[in-house]
Formats: sequence, structure tokens, C-alpha cells
Amino acid sequence: MQRAAILAFSTAIGAALAASAFAAPAAAPAKAPSAKASKAAAAWTTPVNALGQPDLSGNWTNATLTPMIRDPKFGTQLVMPPDAVKAEEADMARQVTEGNMPTDPNAGVQKGVEKNVRPEFAAAGGDVGGYNIGWLDPGSQVMRVHGEPRTSLLTTADGRPPKRKDGAPAGAAVRGMGSFDSYETRSLGERCIMGFGRNAGPPMFPNGFYNNNYQIIQTADYVIIDVEMVHDVRMIRLNAKHRTDGVRPWMGDSIGHFEGSTLVVETTNIPQQQNFVGSWKDLKVTERFTRVGPNRLFYQFTVEDPTMWDKPWGGEYEFSTLKGELYEYACHEGNYALPGMLAGARNQEKEAAAAATQAPPAAAPAPAKAKGGR
Repeated sequence: MQRAAILAFSTAIGAALAASAFAAPAAAPAKAPSAKASKAAAAWTTPVNALGQPDLSGNWTNATLTPMIRDPKFGTQLVMPPDAVKAEEADMARQVTEGNMPTDPNAGVQKGVEKNVRPEFAAAGGDVGGYNIGWLDPGSQVMRVHGEPRTSLLTTADGRPPKRKDGAPAGAAVRGMGSFDSYETRSLGERCIMGFGRNAGPPMFPNGFYNNNYQIIQTADYVIIDVEMVHDVRMIRLNAKHRTDGVRPWMGDSIGHFEGSTLVVETTNIPQQQNFVGSWKDLKVTERFTRVGPNRLFYQFTVEDPTMWDKPWGGEYEFSTLKGELYEYACHEGNYALPGMLAGARNQEKEAAAAATQAPPAAAPAPAKAKGGR
């Protein structure tokens, strides 16, 4: 139940952020990396695998304290001030220390409110309570890109998706989604079809809670990205053409090619239920993966939809090497919460129906007095 509550909460938060983003000012291109950062990146040579490809393989993580959308308090600052970096990272270290302390066995149930933790952690569990820090791995550091700490993963001027163009189609809501009428109206995360938080993308983002881990495998014809969250697997076909049969597979239709030391991936045919801030039907996502150090994989993405936005926009961050292995995430096999939620909804309906039949009949209205009568 706790995991399902977190999934539901995360889905709702993502929708809320996407909705609010449409009211944001128009975006501007992000500033270019500093000359010092560019020089440092250029000084490192990307290794080549046995196939002659730039070697991107290995285990990676994008866990970070930096959100996708910038906190308004930073305005147009893409680079986070040193004092803010120190405060963010110190606060997470405090949460970890306090969260690892022994739990009072006599403590009462905390319904959705937990002291001294990030608001999203406290709220994620709703009435049943969220996970404590021992079960979470949101990251312990602010995201660095070319050595610069970032306030957001988006690189637009204000760190938010740009405003939709006039006359753009309204959102991408799926009819019935959010109701408890059926498993088909619950989120993809609750149904264990896809991970919540866009871990698999595209574009790919950390979910802010846990399992932000990846394994990249390269063959002559494919680049495969194994996503630990809900065991999603992205199959990127190399030097291929997009499908034309109208099928929209989960994570879209991704084709890739190498440009120097960079893997360029273009994805179209994204399903409606995996829309990105309202765009899906005409959405094209272009991603670039570049090894910029022994422990760093630079990731950039650009989104385009001529029916939604006036111009392309996007963001960037860096994966770091994962100190460990990916493990099985048996979400569907252990997904007992979804039947429980639906059963709870049916029980509530029965209680409501029983209460309605037991309610005393409404009193009949008194007969109207005839005009002129005695």
C-alpha cells in the first residue's frame, strides 16, 4: 500500500507540475558551458569498445537533489549559489542521520506527517504514512554539470517548460484515469507497466525517491538501457528508420546513431499515457549521451512539438557511475496494493449503498391547503 501511495502521489505531483508549467514565461536557450569546463571535457578521450563504438556501457545512476523544474526562488539562475548547495546537501545528510536512528516502538501512527523530512517524502504515503529514509535513495548531492551545481535539470531561462503556443491542443489527459473503477484507470506506475517519474523516459529523469539506476549494454545493432525502476528496458535501434505502422510502443520508437563520441537518439511514436507535459502525438525527443570522464556520462535532451511550442527546448545533467549492481524490481509479481485499492473502493461503494437503503424515508409533504377552503 505504501508503494502504491507513493506511486500515486508521484504521478499526481508530475501532473500538477506539468499543468503549472504552462503558465510559465517563454523559455530561452541555456548558457553555454564555461570555457574552463569545455576544455576539461575535451582533454578526456572517450574509450572505444570492441565494436569500435564510443564505450558508454556500464552501471549508472542519475539520483540527485536537483529537481527537474527550478524552484522559483532561484529565478533565472541555472548555477546554484555555493551557500544554497551547502544547505541542500547538509539537510539531506541530516535527514539520513536522523532517519537511521532507532525507531521508538511505542510511537503512534503518523498519518502523512513526519517531522524533519522533505515535504514530498512526508506526503507520499497519505493516510498510511510514507517510507522512512531507510527505504529511500533520492541522491545526496546537487547535480553538477561540467562541475557546475545546477538549480534544475531543465535549461530554459526560468528552469520550467515554456508556455504552450496559442491554439495548442489541450493537454493529453486520458479519459477515466485517476478513478478506482478499474485497474485500467490507474496510473502506469501503480499497474507496474512503467516506472513513475519518467526514469525510462524519454526524456529520462530521476524520480526523486529510489531505484534511479541504469545499465547500458551495446551491440552492433542496438544500445540497450536497462532501467532498474520497474525493470523497463529501452531498445534503441542503431542506424535504423522509424516505424510507420502507427504502433506506439512503451517508451516510444527510438533510433540512434553515433556522431563522434556521442550517441544521438531520436524518439517518436510516444504513447498518450507517456505524454511529456501534455505533448505526445507530435512529440519528438532527441537525446545525446557523451562520456565526458571515467565516472561521468553527459546527458542532453531536446523536445519538439510544433503543435505545442514555438521552438525546441530541453535540459541536461550527468549520470555518475553506480557503486553496485542493478537488482530485480519485481513490481508486478508483488503488486498486492492495486487489488487492495480496488477492493477498498468496492467496499466503500457497498457501505454507501447499504447506508442509502437504511436511511429513513423522507417525510411526505403536507397537503396544500385549498384556496378558499374552510
